[in-house]
Amino acid sequence: MANDCEAWLNANPVEADDLSDSFLSGEEENGGGTVTNNNNNSSNVPNNEINGNWISSSSSIHEARLKAKAKRRLRKNSSRDSGRGDSLSDGGDPSRGSGVVPTSPKSKLLDRKSRLGKGRGLPKKGGAGGKGVWGRSGEVYEPEQVDAKDPNYDEAQENCVYETVVPPLDERDFGKTVIPIVQEYFEHGDTNEVAELLGELNLGPMRSGVPMLAVSLALEAKASHRELTSRLLADLCGPVLTRGDVEGAFDKLLCELPELVLDTPGAPQLVGQFIARAVKDQILSKSYIEGYKGRVDCEHARAALDRAAVLLRMSMGGLRIDNLWGSGGGQRSVTELMNLLLKEYLLSGDGKEAERCLQELEVPHFHHEFVYEALVMVLESKGEKTFKMVLQLLKCLWVSTVITVDQIRRGYERVYMDIAEINIDVPRAYFILEQFVDKSFNAGVIDESLRDVCPCRGRKRFVSEGDGGRLKLESF
Repeated sequence: MANDCEAWLNANPVEADDLSDSFLSGEEENGGGTVTNNNNNSSNVPNNEINGNWISSSSSIHEARLKAKAKRRLRKNSSRDSGRGDSLSDGGDPSRGSGVVPTSPKSKLLDRKSRLGKGRGLPKKGGAGGKGVWGRSGEVYEPEQVDAKDPNYDEAQENCVYETVVPPLDERDFGKTVIPIVQEYFEHGDTNEVAELLGELNLGPMRSGVPMLAVSLALEAKASHRELTSRLLADLCGPVLTRGDVEGAFDKLLCELPELVLDTPGAPQLVGQFIARAVKDQILSKSYIEGYKGRVDCEHARAALDRAAVLLRMSMGGLRIDNLWGSGGGQRSVTELMNLLLKEYLLSGDGKEAERCLQELEVPHFHHEFVYEALVMVLESKGEKTFKMVLQLLKCLWVSTVITVDQIRRGYERVYMDIAEINIDVPRAYFILEQFVDKSFNAGVIDESLRDVCPCRGRKRFVSEGDGGRLKLESF
């Protein structure tokens, strides 16, 4: 608006005759500029009236004031609206502007960009200037030199060594921290991970509680967990534990046997086996058991020490104490262990022992492999003894529900699928399988549907003399 005002003033200068505040008459609107007087002397008088109003001689001063006022308004608006990009009209109507929302003049003061429009918009001094900045990229800070004249200088701080201090575990937090570690170890079986986790803790005087806690949890667990516990004690002795810690743990276990028997009746025998295994793994001294002779009053502790002494004497005769807990939970080849179990059963004929050993393997989802190996052993045998003993064993395991009906069915079906390959090594495999399946059905081990799908091989003969040598197809 200021620009328009200045342009209009320059194009239409203000005259003295145009300073009247009154409205124009009808004659002025039609082109008449003055009103003539009837006086005869009017031609000699200067024309200083407009619509009957007297105009003084100071019209030129008034005109200058109007121009100065317009210029002042122009400078004021231009300086105030320089940050907005456009100015507003006197009434605040932005109708003639570009519609840009005006910003606060304070933002102009806080803007750190150059007001001269110079520069590329990059941070000042390459990022190294100003307060609270990271510094120039690639800049390496040297170690800060200590000023001896600093009022806060302390000579004792120069030789200080700062270390992370882990507070020792107390008895209340010990169980909450170590029990989850041992229970997780029973799942993954990685002794190195347990050693790392225990190494991060400040066990302090509670170090001997680790073996005691692990054995206590293993007493209520399975045989595979006890085997893992024995391996854990052997691997922790040295990096985390000492022999003194292991001996102190077993001393506490022997003292607490009367309480452990309440939850685990076989705790004395199990603790004795742990002691024997620890002596065999050389984490307990051989004189540990002899040191208790004549000094034990508790009958449970005496039973545990006697069990350990008997096992150590048997190890001299050939007993392998490293297999004391068995090899369950997938620690070794299950198929190999099942073959050994079947061979031992055929030699001893003890079905109860075979049932116990099969349960100690702790692979109920893999019992179909046991049925498969038993059937293959029958097909490869030459006498009736294996035939009858295996049938009797399967019947006992089915009656006791050690092997479920589903696992038995899967074992038979696997033999049905592999009978063609087995027949290559055993020519009478089809005949023996048919007999065993019939006997199994009569004993109630399998149902009729499983018996009917048993494969049988037909006799190879010519259908007729005129068939050109065609053979009769085998029926399955």
